[in-house]
Amino acid sequence: MTGIFLTDPITLSVAIPALGALLIALGSRSPNLRETMTLLTATALAVNVYALLPDVLAGGRPATAWFSILPGIEMAFRIEPLGMLFAAVASLLWIVNSVYSIGYMRGNREHKQTRFYVCFALAIAATMGIAFAGNLLTLFFFYEALTLVTYPLVTHKGNDEARKAGRVYLGILIGTSIGFQLLAILWVYASTGSGTFSDGGLIANSFTGAPVGLLLILFIYGIGKAAVMPVHRWLPAAMVAPTPVSALLHAVAVVKAGVFSVIKVAVYVFGLDLLAREASADWLFYAAAFTVIAASIVALRQDNLKRRLAYSTISQLSYVVLAVSIYNPIALAGAAIHIAAHAFGKITLFFAAGSIYTAGHKTEISQLDGIGKRMPITMIAFAIGSFSMIGLPLTAGFVSKWYMLSGAYAAQHYLAIAVIVVSTLLNAAYFLPVIHAAFFRKESAESAAHPHGEAPLPILLALVTTASLTVALFLYPDPAIALAKMLAGI
Repeated sequence: MTGIFLTDPITLSVAIPALGALLIALGSRSPNLRETMTLLTATALAVNVYALLPDVLAGGRPATAWFSILPGIEMAFRIEPLGMLFAAVASLLWIVNSVYSIGYMRGNREHKQTRFYVCFALAIAATMGIAFAGNLLTLFFFYEALTLVTYPLVTHKGNDEARKAGRVYLGILIGTSIGFQLLAILWVYASTGSGTFSDGGLIANSFTGAPVGLLLILFIYGIGKAAVMPVHRWLPAAMVAPTPVSALLHAVAVVKAGVFSVIKVAVYVFGLDLLAREASADWLFYAAAFTVIAASIVALRQDNLKRRLAYSTISQLSYVVLAVSIYNPIALAGAAIHIAAHAFGKITLFFAAGSIYTAGHKTEISQLDGIGKRMPITMIAFAIGSFSMIGLPLTAGFVSKWYMLSGAYAAQHYLAIAVIVVSTLLNAAYFLPVIHAAFFRKESAESAAHPHGEAPLPILLALVTTASLTVALFLYPDPAIALAKMLAGI
């Protein structure tokens, strides 16, 4: 299908949030109208995206193209199982994050709220473009767009710290994508004459030996949003942004765009068979394993709650990369499921951090003794998100880790099993003490002198919703598992 049609659901997936951004901007004089437009747009996008799900689950692969950039190179889209899963998660969480944002932005009397909602909508539009990209150039275009439209969100506070964080954010993400990812894309086009994502791998018959490993290096470190060390510093730096932005970065769009791109490139550009038989690709496992363990150790040392969560994200992202690097279909399915599992769990944790800040203006873990008595809903939700990051039963994280471990066992990759087990223990070591302090330690005299309750209702509604989704994905994982298995060919 060619051309842009207003009835084309793929085009609508990009157009709805883009149009929503315009409507939000036009409603800037009325906060109620602006926020109503945000919620209506988010809902419309989710309805449009979920209408595509039955067709994809039935084996359909909807596709469209907007225009030709050069002969044989189009701005083209095709929905495959991984993209469907990513779009479904992002569109659903935009609704919840919008409800949360209303409570947070108003509760903290944040400035430039219209710009915040506009940039958020544009970020979702870029995310939909990434999810449904049909070739490398389309993916790259929307990947860059996502970086640019989230920059004002990272620098939202407008102070020196925010501007410095913005420079790190933009410098690393733009620098890696242009310096490495674009070079890799041009190499693929020059070698194959195409950048179209292909089942079995676009370059499977064109590359062998050392060039496979070199091209993989360019892609993995060119996709800086995946935060594989050492291109991870932008993530903790960006924690100066408001909590809804942190949720966007960690759960809804930005880092998910990174690991999504890693999986997509591994499956549809290289192909697992090529990566499994080429020794030059073996380095990926060690890079991912190092990031998983090192980021967890750094997280242990962080007293600032959002920074601990940031390093947790770096580690959790590399679970996905680690699972890919096992080059086993079952582990690959686990990597795909972890995109959803991590999204629901980590957004819950950031929502809880923002709830604590809004209600009690606390940012450090050392300030949280006894806070569970004052904010039981917030801290129960935090506990559920934490249990999912650890991978405990009744939470979504258990499902994805089960598939990862099963894939590693099937591949007899015992070092991968060891890394996952050790990192799970480290996850417990930096999450469980927070929960223990909140519920079982005595409140400090300073906290008792400034009593407070729960955060505003919109924040609590969002928290309860995402915590419930974290449990629901464990209890009803079939759609996510079905898409993951279709991706992996099992």
